[in-house]
Parts: sequence; structure tokens; C-alpha cells
Amino acid sequence: MRTVVYPGTFNPITNGHTDLVERAASIFDQVIVAVGNSTQKSSRMSLQTRVALCQQVLGHIRNVEVSSFTGLLTDFVEQRGARLILRGLRTVADFEYEFQLVGMNRVLAPEIETLFLAPDEHFSYISSTLVREIAGYGGDVSQFVHPVVAAAMRES
Repeated sequence: MRTVVYPGTFNPITNGHTDLVERAASIFDQVIVAVGNSTQKSSRMSLQTRVALCQQVLGHIRNVEVSSFTGLLTDFVEQRGARLILRGLRTVADFEYEFQLVGMNRVLAPEIETLFLAPDEHFSYISSTLVREIAGYGGDVSQFVHPVVAAAMRES
């Protein structure tokens, strides 16, 4: 069975994330959406809330599992018996950062490969950071996220 791990903070999960998960689910037997914390990003929503939102948003896809993780991604991937990491690329600027991650992960766990997918072009401008910023100013984020996520952001 081919399993891929799609990691991120999903702070919040956007329509672009959902697009990538749907694409991956059509390619792989199992997609594990690994929701983690980042020491470099502040989060308005708890890890448990972000996991619950991902589960609600992605619940329609039969071969997707949502799980939280802490620590090194490579350790999580190995613990889950996977050998593939999925990362999304929206822009050329994303590539530079992602390429650094690939290099570090190869040193930590050379047996794990990283694959990249690009979202549909009409999702390429959506980022969790921008969605949080719009929501922080009271803006309407409903065109960028699932309705349950938009509601959760209004409440937080």
C-alpha cells in the first residue's frame, strides 16, 4: 500500500489544501494529513481544533486520515510506515523554502522521498497566513476556506 504524508500547520486548512488532498487521494492508497505545530508560526486555533476542522473538511474522502504530530516530521513518517512526504507548491518562492526542507529531511531520513503537487491555479494565491490576516481584520474568508472553517474563524 502506498501511503503519503501531507504535513502542515493547517492554520487554517484552506481550499488550496483541500484541493491537494483530493489530488493526492486519487494517486495514493492512503493520505495522512499530519497537523503539527510550528515554533515559527503563531496559531489562533489550538492543535485539537485544527485537527477537528481538517477531519470535517476532508471527511468526504475515504482514504484520508487526519492525525496530529509533534516533533520531527521524519520521525512521524517513519512511525506511520510511510516513505513519502507530499508538499504543495504555489509559487517559485515556495520552492526555495521547500527545497531546503527536502535537503534537511534527506539528511535525517534518506529513505524518505518528498513529492510536490501544485494546486489548481485558482487556488494558487491562497495562503493560510493571508486568510488569518483577512479574518483578523473582520474580513470575509468564505471564498478561501470551507464553511465550517470560516465559522470557526469568526468565533475565535
